[in-house]
Amino acid sequence: MPKIDVYNIEGKKVSDIELNENVFGIKPNEKIVHIALVNYMANQRQGTANTKTRAEVAGGGRKPWRQKGTGRARQGSIRAPQWIKGGIALGPKPRDYSYRINKKERQLAIRSVLSSKVLENNLVVVDKLDLKEVKTKNMVNALENLKVEGKALIVLPEKNLNVQASSRNIEGVKTTLTNTINVYDLLKYNKLVLTVDSVKKLEEVYA
Repeated sequence: MPKIDVYNIEGKKVSDIELNENVFGIKPNEKIVHIALVNYMANQRQGTANTKTRAEVAGGGRKPWRQKGTGRARQGSIRAPQWIKGGIALGPKPRDYSYRINKKERQLAIRSVLSSKVLENNLVVVDKLDLKEVKTKNMVNALENLKVEGKALIVLPEKNLNVQASSRNIEGVKTTLTNTINVYDLLKYNKLVLTVDSVKKLEEVYA
């Protein structure tokens, strides 16, 4: 089982923790991670892109000129696609891009990314994140003590208003809960910060 140090918010080592090998110690499956990532991004699409066809554009009810004898190309409507201000041929219409993948595939993708964080030394475990007040500076200091630089994802076991509000204005830092983590966020943010309780909850769900 992989073992990792546990720190407090002052950046001092207080203990260590053995991580579940089935969650944090598997061989990352890049193919499944890609499948889950594409699925997540497709599900985030609004699908509201819309264009008007020749039937929906205003005007063009009559034939602009007679069929023969003018020397010009025959035309049936000034709202045909080849006309300026004409309808769009084969343009996008509102649609639902979302689709589902298997639960086992989604969980394997999460376990793969969590394991890669351990392999790349991008996982930081703290005993607890408990701020007495909502203050961005306190959160910045805590991350500096933990030597967390760049983009960081903080995963909490449950809602914590002080931590979530204190992190909101820090560029490149996002907080989320163990029951809402996804492959996209895990890949987007370089550092992953977990509390001991977060680790236990993730192991309960994904082991």
